[in-house]
Amino acid sequence: MSKNYPALARAVIDALGGVDNITAVTHCMTRLRFVVKDNDRVDSATLKGLNGVLGVVRSDNQCQVIIGNTVSQAYQEVVALLPGDLKPAESTEKPKLTLRRIGAGILDALIGTMSPLIPAIIGGSMIKLLAMVLEMSGALPKASPTLTILTVIGDGAFFFLPLMVAASAALKFKTNMSLAIAIAGVLVHPAFIDLMAKAAQGEQVQFALIPVTAVKYTYTVIPALVMTWCLSYIERWVDKITPAVTKNFLKPMLIVLIAAPLAILLIGPIGIWIGSAISALVYTIHGYLGWLSVAIMGALWPLLVMTGMHRVFTPTIIQTIAETGKEGMVMPSEIGANLSLGGSSLAVAWKTKNPELRQTALAAAASAILAGISEPALYGVAVRLKRPLIASLISGFVCGAVAGVAGLASHSMAAPGLFTSVQFFDPANPISIVWVFAVMALAVVLSFVLTLLLGFEDIPVEEDAAKARALHAADAKAAKA
Repeated sequence: MSKNYPALARAVIDALGGVDNITAVTHCMTRLRFVVKDNDRVDSATLKGLNGVLGVVRSDNQCQVIIGNTVSQAYQEVVALLPGDLKPAESTEKPKLTLRRIGAGILDALIGTMSPLIPAIIGGSMIKLLAMVLEMSGALPKASPTLTILTVIGDGAFFFLPLMVAASAALKFKTNMSLAIAIAGVLVHPAFIDLMAKAAQGEQVQFALIPVTAVKYTYTVIPALVMTWCLSYIERWVDKITPAVTKNFLKPMLIVLIAAPLAILLIGPIGIWIGSAISALVYTIHGYLGWLSVAIMGALWPLLVMTGMHRVFTPTIIQTIAETGKEGMVMPSEIGANLSLGGSSLAVAWKTKNPELRQTALAAAASAILAGISEPALYGVAVRLKRPLIASLISGFVCGAVAGVAGLASHSMAAPGLFTSVQFFDPANPISIVWVFAVMALAVVLSFVLTLLLGFEDIPVEEDAAKARALHAADAKAAKA
């Protein structure tokens, strides 16, 4: 069903407290992400009730409005209604620093930085998969220039990921984007890469008599993210100490001269250690629990998506694929989670008597099963009707267990669905593609059957609902008489 996006955008902005209550807006694959000044002015009930809004997620001064696959159209209309320069209001009172606020701030920075980059990452992943398929099928010989160029196209978003992260983080932390990109560029400069390769082989590398840790920064996220956060403070400090007459040349020179060595000597290595520690923790759990960890993740994944926590795993997945060539815990668990939501939506479309719900459920099922985009099914159907969510979680656990036992692993990073199933194909184990399709089929069938068995409270057609309310009112009136 087509939506009136200009009207939807206006209604969303009004429910958020008006244009003057919004300080920032962006979007990911399915959500409009707003930052608001005053939480008390946000009317969540009205937001959730808007036709075209699948759900609302709030955290501190953040408000995520789930639209679905057509979020970009809604985003364009929202931006058209907002002023070009959105700046947060200056607060006279600093919020109290707590562990919860620190944790929320870290997650917000990570998710807010990575979400805009997902399309580029997915696009690059699919091009790399295309190159792999063309090589395996013999359509292109291994050393052909066309294959090499295709591989480079697919790998560009990953190799230069620190630059993309720096640009996105500069928007998030409201610092100079060109300076952030320039400093991140140092980390992936060919001469610096060669120098780090020599350091890794034991050659002593120093900068101003300070030893430089041998680190490879391509394909990484955390170093550029932390570096840009620090840059936001360095820029403000340098701005204060430089005379007005010298700001045009002295300010940028001092910022780069301070931030770049700091990134090379301290922030970069610390960022790598943090990323490696997170990856080690996740996959140590996988090592101990084996297939059970994939099953648990398959059951938890829809709940993580609801809170936005699923984006926390993006850097870990990217780093693991870069280091080992594949990822065998999070990505395989998403197969069952995504397609189970699709299967539950199909069951709802099969059983419901509400034409609008049927149309929504069919569109959501297609999105989840074919493309692996599960938010429309999650918010438009499962959470809305509750029991289909339970069916999806049970099916996600079972299918995650099967994927774990089969040893499935992804060689790229794209939302698992029918169109992206090739990412789980292991050239050394051709039977892996059979397992992928088996898990997908099991997810759809099992969640479909479980949804029918558990049932759900159907949403009545508006005319029938009005008649029921009128009949109930008449019965109440008769009872009083």
